[in-house]
Amino acid sequence: MPEKRPLGFGRHEAHGTPEPATPSGPPAMDDKAAAALLPERPARGHKGTFGKVLVIAGSIDYAGAALLVCRAAGRAGAGLVTLAVPESLQPLFAAKVVEATTMALPEDDVEEVDPEPAIARILDHDHDAIVLGPGLKPGLATTELVRMLLAAPDDAHAPPLVLDAEALRSMATLGEWWAGTLRPCVMTPHPGEFARLRAGSGVGGADDGDLSDDDDARRTAATAAAAAWGQVVVLKGARTVIAEPDGAVTIAPFENPALASGGTGDVLSGVIGALLAQGMAPGPAARLGVYLHGTAGDMVRDRLGDAGPLASDLPDAVPLVRKRLAAIAERSKPGKKVGFTVREGEGEGEGAGA
Repeated sequence: MPEKRPLGFGRHEAHGTPEPATPSGPPAMDDKAAAALLPERPARGHKGTFGKVLVIAGSIDYAGAALLVCRAAGRAGAGLVTLAVPESLQPLFAAKVVEATTMALPEDDVEEVDPEPAIARILDHDHDAIVLGPGLKPGLATTELVRMLLAAPDDAHAPPLVLDAEALRSMATLGEWWAGTLRPCVMTPHPGEFARLRAGSGVGGADDGDLSDDDDARRTAATAAAAAWGQVVVLKGARTVIAEPDGAVTIAPFENPALASGGTGDVLSGVIGALLAQGMAPGPAARLGVYLHGTAGDMVRDRLGDAGPLASDLPDAVPLVRKRLAAIAERSKPGKKVGFTVREGEGEGEGAGA
Protein backbone atom coordinates (compact mmCIF):
# COMPACT_ATOMS: atom_id res chain seq x y z
CA MET A 1 0.00 0.00 0.00
CA PRO A 2 1.24 3.56 -0.62
CA GLU A 3 2.77 5.33 2.31
CA LYS A 4 0.21 7.47 4.11
CA ARG A 5 0.94 11.15 4.30
CA PRO A 6 0.20 12.85 7.64
CA LEU A 7 -2.65 15.37 7.66
CA GLY A 8 -3.02 18.75 9.33
CA PHE A 9 -0.86 21.71 10.16
CA GLY A 10 2.84 21.59 10.94
CA ARG A 11 6.01 20.57 9.23
CA HIS A 12 6.16 16.90 8.20
CA GLU A 13 9.26 14.90 7.35
CA ALA A 14 9.12 13.07 4.05
CA HIS A 15 10.72 9.93 5.50
CA GLY A 16 11.47 8.49 8.88
CA THR A 17 10.21 9.56 12.28
CA PRO A 18 9.30 13.24 12.63
CA GLU A 19 11.41 15.26 15.01
CA PRO A 20 9.60 16.04 18.26
CA ALA A 21 8.05 19.49 18.41
CA THR A 22 9.89 22.10 20.40
CA PRO A 23 8.31 25.09 22.13
CA SER A 24 9.78 27.44 19.52
CA GLY A 25 8.66 25.32 16.54
CA PRO A 26 5.29 25.37 14.80
CA PRO A 27 2.67 23.32 16.68
CA ALA A 28 1.42 20.12 15.08
CA MET A 29 -2.22 20.42 14.03
CA ASP A 30 -4.23 17.57 12.62
CA ASP A 31 -7.94 16.90 12.17
CA LYS A 32 -8.40 16.24 15.88
CA ALA A 33 -6.72 19.50 16.89
CA ALA A 34 -8.76 21.44 14.32
CA ALA A 35 -11.94 19.76 15.54
CA ALA A 36 -11.19 20.93 19.07
CA LEU A 37 -11.34 24.53 17.84
CA LEU A 38 -14.82 24.31 16.34
CA PRO A 39 -17.24 26.74 17.98
CA GLU A 40 -20.29 25.22 19.65
CA ARG A 41 -23.54 24.85 17.72
CA PRO A 42 -26.28 24.81 20.41
CA ALA A 43 -29.31 22.77 19.41
CA ARG A 44 -31.62 25.64 20.37
CA GLY A 45 -29.51 28.32 18.71
CA HIS A 46 -30.91 30.86 16.24
CA LYS A 47 -29.32 32.99 13.55
CA GLY A 48 -28.24 35.61 16.06
CA THR A 49 -26.51 32.90 18.10
CA PHE A 50 -24.15 32.09 15.25
CA GLY A 51 -22.89 35.57 14.53
CA LYS A 52 -23.48 38.47 12.18
CA VAL A 53 -20.86 39.25 9.55
CA LEU A 54 -20.69 42.62 7.83
CA VAL A 55 -18.88 42.41 4.48
CA ILE A 56 -17.55 45.70 3.07
CA ALA A 57 -16.38 44.62 -0.35
CA GLY A 58 -16.97 44.69 -4.08
CA SER A 59 -17.11 47.19 -6.92
CA ILE A 60 -18.48 47.16 -10.46
CA ASP A 61 -15.24 45.58 -11.73
CA TYR A 62 -14.87 43.10 -8.85
CA ALA A 63 -18.41 42.11 -7.98
CA GLY A 64 -17.41 38.46 -7.71
CA ALA A 65 -15.08 39.12 -4.77
CA ALA A 66 -17.93 40.36 -2.60
CA LEU A 67 -20.22 37.51 -3.62
CA LEU A 68 -17.56 34.90 -2.81
CA VAL A 69 -16.95 36.39 0.65
CA CYS A 70 -20.66 36.34 1.45
CA ARG A 71 -21.18 32.77 0.29
CA ALA A 72 -18.11 31.54 2.15
CA ALA A 73 -19.19 33.26 5.37
CA GLY A 74 -22.59 31.59 5.19
CA ARG A 75 -21.09 28.18 4.41
CA ALA A 76 -18.69 28.55 7.35
CA GLY A 77 -21.60 28.83 9.76
CA ALA A 78 -22.40 32.53 10.17
CA GLY A 79 -26.02 33.15 11.11
CA LEU A 80 -26.42 36.42 9.22
CA VAL A 81 -24.34 38.04 6.46
CA THR A 82 -24.80 41.64 5.29
CA LEU A 83 -23.03 43.07 2.25
CA ALA A 84 -22.33 46.83 2.41
CA VAL A 85 -21.69 48.50 -0.96
CA PRO A 86 -21.86 52.02 -2.44
CA GLU A 87 -25.52 52.96 -2.75
CA SER A 88 -25.45 53.16 -6.56
CA LEU A 89 -24.36 49.51 -6.67
CA GLN A 90 -26.86 48.16 -4.14
CA PRO A 91 -29.49 47.16 -6.76
CA LEU A 92 -26.87 45.17 -8.67
CA PHE A 93 -25.67 43.24 -5.64
CA ALA A 94 -29.14 42.79 -4.14
CA ALA A 95 -30.09 40.91 -7.30
CA LYS A 96 -27.07 38.60 -6.96
CA VAL A 97 -27.07 37.59 -3.30
CA VAL A 98 -29.73 35.25 -1.98
CA GLU A 99 -29.13 34.49 1.69
CA ALA A 100 -27.23 37.72 2.46
CA THR A 101 -28.84 41.10 2.96
CA THR A 102 -27.43 44.35 1.55
CA MET A 103 -26.75 47.78 2.99
CA ALA A 104 -26.18 50.98 1.00
CA LEU A 105 -23.19 53.16 1.91
CA PRO A 106 -23.42 56.91 1.15
CA GLU A 107 -21.39 58.09 -1.84
CA ASP A 108 -19.53 61.28 -2.66
CA ASP A 109 -19.10 60.17 -6.27
CA VAL A 110 -20.53 57.35 -8.37
CA GLU A 111 -19.45 54.00 -6.88
CA GLU A 112 -17.23 55.78 -4.34
CA VAL A 113 -18.15 55.86 -0.65
CA ASP A 114 -18.25 59.05 1.38
CA PRO A 115 -16.13 57.94 4.37
CA GLU A 116 -17.67 59.91 7.28
CA PRO A 117 -21.37 59.15 6.72
CA ALA A 118 -20.43 55.62 5.64
CA ILE A 119 -18.62 55.05 8.95
CA ALA A 120 -21.64 56.32 10.85
CA ARG A 121 -23.90 53.84 9.05
CA ILE A 122 -21.44 50.99 9.56
CA LEU A 123 -21.09 51.65 13.30
CA ASP A 124 -24.87 51.85 13.64
CA HIS A 125 -25.22 48.39 12.07
CA ASP A 126 -25.41 45.37 14.41
CA HIS A 127 -22.54 42.99 13.59
CA ASP A 128 -20.03 40.72 15.32
CA ALA A 129 -17.22 40.84 12.74
CA ILE A 130 -16.29 42.75 9.59
CA VAL A 131 -14.61 41.56 6.40
CA LEU A 132 -13.06 44.58 4.71
CA GLY A 133 -11.34 44.97 1.38
CA PRO A 134 -12.03 42.28 -1.26
CA GLY A 135 -12.83 43.96 -4.56
CA LEU A 136 -13.15 47.51 -3.19
CA LYS A 137 -12.53 50.34 -5.65
CA PRO A 138 -9.04 51.81 -5.14
CA GLY A 139 -8.85 55.47 -4.22
CA LEU A 140 -8.44 58.06 -1.49
CA ALA A 141 -12.00 57.54 -0.24
CA THR A 142 -11.38 53.83 0.29
CA THR A 143 -8.09 54.56 2.07
CA GLU A 144 -9.83 56.99 4.41
CA LEU A 145 -12.63 54.50 5.09
CA VAL A 146 -10.04 51.86 5.99
CA ARG A 147 -8.18 54.27 8.28
CA MET A 148 -11.36 55.23 10.11
CA LEU A 149 -12.50 51.63 10.51
CA LEU A 150 -9.15 50.57 11.95
CA ALA A 151 -9.41 53.19 14.67
CA ALA A 152 -13.13 53.27 15.42
CA PRO A 153 -14.88 52.87 17.71
CA ASP A 154 -12.95 53.71 20.87
CA ASP A 155 -14.23 50.57 22.53
CA ALA A 156 -12.43 47.55 23.97
CA HIS A 157 -15.22 45.35 22.60
CA ALA A 158 -15.12 46.62 19.02
CA PRO A 159 -15.92 43.82 16.55
CA PRO A 160 -12.82 42.30 14.92
CA LEU A 161 -11.78 42.88 11.32
CA VAL A 162 -10.58 40.59 8.55
CA LEU A 163 -8.39 42.74 6.29
CA ASP A 164 -7.71 41.67 2.72
CA ALA A 165 -6.96 42.97 -0.78
CA GLU A 166 -7.68 46.71 -1.17
CA ALA A 167 -7.80 47.21 2.61
CA LEU A 168 -4.21 45.95 2.84
CA ARG A 169 -3.07 48.04 -0.11
CA SER A 170 -4.61 51.11 1.52
CA MET A 171 -2.89 50.34 4.83
CA ALA A 172 0.49 50.18 3.12
CA THR A 173 0.11 53.92 2.35
CA LEU A 174 -0.97 54.97 5.85
CA GLY A 175 2.40 55.00 7.58
CA GLU A 176 2.27 53.71 11.15
CA TRP A 177 -1.32 52.53 10.88
CA TRP A 178 -0.81 50.00 13.68
CA ALA A 179 -0.15 52.74 16.25
CA GLY A 180 -3.80 53.84 16.14
CA THR A 181 -5.48 50.49 15.60
CA LEU A 182 -7.84 49.61 18.43
CA ARG A 183 -9.60 46.64 16.87
CA PRO A 184 -8.33 43.06 16.85
CA CYS A 185 -7.58 42.11 13.24
CA VAL A 186 -6.71 39.15 11.05
CA MET A 187 -4.68 40.25 8.04
CA THR A 188 -4.63 37.92 5.03
CA PRO A 189 -2.01 39.19 2.56
CA HIS A 190 -0.51 37.29 -0.35
CA PRO A 191 3.27 37.78 -0.70
CA GLY A 192 2.95 40.92 -2.86
CA GLU A 193 0.56 42.63 -0.44
CA PHE A 194 2.72 41.57 2.49
CA ALA A 195 5.83 43.05 0.87
CA ARG A 196 4.05 46.39 0.35
CA LEU A 197 2.93 46.43 3.98
CA ARG A 198 6.46 45.67 5.15
CA ALA A 199 7.86 48.40 2.91
CA GLY A 200 5.40 50.81 4.50
CA SER A 201 6.81 49.72 7.85
CA GLY A 202 10.36 50.46 6.72
CA VAL A 203 11.39 46.87 5.95
CA GLY A 204 12.78 46.31 2.45
CA GLY A 205 12.11 43.23 0.36
CA ALA A 206 15.75 42.15 0.54
CA ASP A 207 15.49 42.00 4.33
CA ASP A 208 12.62 39.50 4.24
CA GLY A 209 13.98 37.30 1.45
CA ASP A 210 11.92 35.07 -0.82
CA LEU A 211 8.33 35.30 0.44
CA SER A 212 6.98 32.85 -2.13
CA ASP A 213 9.20 29.77 -2.03
CA ASP A 214 11.41 30.01 1.08
CA ASP A 215 9.39 28.58 3.98
CA ASP A 216 11.88 29.73 6.62
CA ALA A 217 11.90 33.28 5.25
CA ARG A 218 8.09 33.34 5.14
CA ARG A 219 7.82 32.16 8.72
CA THR A 220 10.42 34.61 10.01
CA ALA A 221 8.93 37.61 8.20
CA ALA A 222 5.33 36.84 9.19
CA THR A 223 6.33 36.33 12.83
CA ALA A 224 8.20 39.65 12.90
CA ALA A 225 5.29 41.46 11.25
CA ALA A 226 2.68 40.06 13.64
CA ALA A 227 4.77 41.17 16.61
CA ALA A 228 5.40 44.64 15.16
CA TRP A 229 1.80 45.26 14.13
CA GLY A 230 0.16 43.55 17.12
CA GLN A 231 -2.20 41.62 14.86
CA VAL A 232 -2.63 38.11 13.46
CA VAL A 233 -0.97 37.75 10.05
CA VAL A 234 -1.98 35.03 7.59
CA LEU A 235 0.72 34.99 4.90
CA LYS A 236 -1.02 33.14 2.09
CA GLY A 237 0.54 30.81 -0.45
CA ALA A 238 1.81 27.25 -0.45
CA ARG A 239 2.27 26.30 3.22
CA THR A 240 0.39 29.32 4.54
CA VAL A 241 1.87 30.90 7.68
CA ILE A 242 -0.39 31.94 10.56
CA ALA A 243 1.58 34.24 12.88
CA GLU A 244 0.19 35.70 16.10
CA PRO A 245 1.38 38.75 18.05
CA ASP A 246 2.59 36.65 20.99
CA GLY A 247 5.07 34.83 18.75
CA ALA A 248 2.98 31.71 18.14
CA VAL A 249 3.25 30.50 14.56
CA THR A 250 1.53 27.72 12.64
CA ILE A 251 2.50 26.38 9.23
CA ALA A 252 -0.22 24.86 7.05
CA PRO A 253 0.81 21.80 5.01
CA PHE A 254 -1.33 22.63 1.99
CA GLU A 255 0.47 22.87 -1.37
CA ASN A 256 -2.37 22.85 -3.83
CA PRO A 257 -2.15 24.34 -7.34
CA ALA A 258 -5.91 23.98 -7.63
CA LEU A 259 -6.16 27.01 -5.32
CA ALA A 260 -4.03 29.17 -7.64
CA SER A 261 -6.93 31.02 -9.21
CA GLY A 262 -8.70 34.32 -8.65
CA GLY A 263 -11.12 34.51 -5.74
CA THR A 264 -9.82 31.73 -3.49
CA GLY A 265 -8.43 34.33 -1.08
CA ASP A 266 -11.87 35.97 -0.91
CA VAL A 267 -13.29 32.63 0.20
CA LEU A 268 -10.69 32.42 2.98
CA SER A 269 -11.61 35.92 4.19
CA GLY A 270 -15.27 34.95 4.39
CA VAL A 271 -14.51 31.76 6.32
CA ILE A 272 -12.34 33.55 8.88
CA GLY A 273 -14.90 36.34 9.21
CA ALA A 274 -17.63 33.81 9.97
CA LEU A 275 -15.52 32.16 12.67
CA LEU A 276 -14.77 35.52 14.29
CA ALA A 277 -18.49 36.32 14.26
CA GLN A 278 -19.16 33.02 16.04
CA GLY A 279 -17.05 34.22 18.96
CA MET A 280 -13.61 32.82 18.18
CA ALA A 281 -10.50 34.82 19.03
CA PRO A 282 -8.43 36.03 16.05
CA GLY A 283 -5.61 33.46 16.37
CA PRO A 284 -7.80 30.33 16.60
CA ALA A 285 -10.18 31.71 13.97
CA ALA A 286 -7.29 32.20 11.56
CA ARG A 287 -5.87 28.73 12.21
CA LEU A 288 -9.21 26.96 11.86
CA GLY A 289 -10.17 29.11 8.87
CA VAL A 290 -6.98 28.21 7.00
CA TYR A 291 -7.51 24.55 7.86
CA LEU A 292 -11.13 24.52 6.64
CA HIS A 293 -10.17 26.38 3.48
CA GLY A 294 -7.13 24.24 2.72
CA THR A 295 -8.91 20.95 3.35
CA ALA A 296 -11.84 22.10 1.21
CA GLY A 297 -9.32 22.87 -1.53
CA ASP A 298 -7.88 19.37 -1.26
CA MET A 299 -11.39 17.95 -1.50
CA VAL A 300 -12.11 19.97 -4.66
CA ARG A 301 -8.76 18.93 -6.18
CA ASP A 302 -9.53 15.26 -5.50
CA ARG A 303 -12.81 15.67 -7.38
CA LEU A 304 -11.79 17.95 -10.26
CA GLY A 305 -8.00 17.82 -10.50
CA ASP A 306 -5.21 20.37 -10.23
CA ALA A 307 -6.34 22.59 -13.13
CA GLY A 308 -9.83 23.96 -13.62
CA PRO A 309 -11.36 24.26 -10.11
CA LEU A 310 -12.87 27.68 -9.48
CA ALA A 311 -13.06 29.72 -6.30
CA SER A 312 -16.83 29.24 -6.39
CA ASP A 313 -16.29 25.48 -5.96
CA LEU A 314 -14.75 26.01 -2.51
CA PRO A 315 -17.58 27.36 -0.31
CA ASP A 316 -19.78 24.30 -0.77
CA ALA A 317 -16.94 22.03 0.37
CA VAL A 318 -16.37 23.99 3.60
CA PRO A 319 -19.42 22.62 5.49
CA LEU A 320 -18.48 19.08 4.47
CA VAL A 321 -15.06 19.55 6.07
CA ARG A 322 -16.66 21.08 9.13
CA LYS A 323 -19.12 18.19 9.36
CA ARG A 324 -16.24 15.70 9.41
CA LEU A 325 -14.40 17.69 12.06
CA ALA A 326 -17.57 17.93 14.16
CA ALA A 327 -17.90 14.14 14.08
CA ILE A 328 -14.30 13.84 15.26
CA ALA A 329 -14.98 16.33 18.06
CA GLU A 330 -18.06 14.37 19.13
CA ARG A 331 -16.13 11.10 19.30
CA SER A 332 -13.41 12.81 21.34
CA LYS A 333 -15.75 13.91 24.14
CA PRO A 334 -14.97 12.36 27.54
CA GLY A 335 -16.90 9.15 28.14
CA LYS A 336 -17.93 8.80 24.52
CA LYS A 337 -18.10 5.13 23.56
CA VAL A 338 -17.17 3.98 20.10
CA GLY A 339 -18.86 1.03 18.40
CA PHE A 340 -22.10 -0.90 18.88
CA THR A 341 -23.63 -1.34 22.31
CA VAL A 342 -26.91 -2.36 23.99
CA ARG A 343 -29.36 0.52 24.25
CA GLU A 344 -31.22 1.08 27.48
CA GLY A 345 -34.86 0.00 27.42
CA GLU A 346 -34.55 -2.43 24.51
CA GLY A 347 -35.34 -6.06 24.72
CA GLU A 348 -32.73 -8.66 25.64
CA GLY A 349 -30.55 -9.70 22.75
CA GLU A 350 -31.26 -6.57 20.67
CA GLY A 351 -27.67 -5.39 20.51
CA ALA A 352 -24.16 -6.67 20.39
CA GLY A 353 -21.34 -4.97 22.21
CA ALA A 354 -18.36 -4.14 20.08
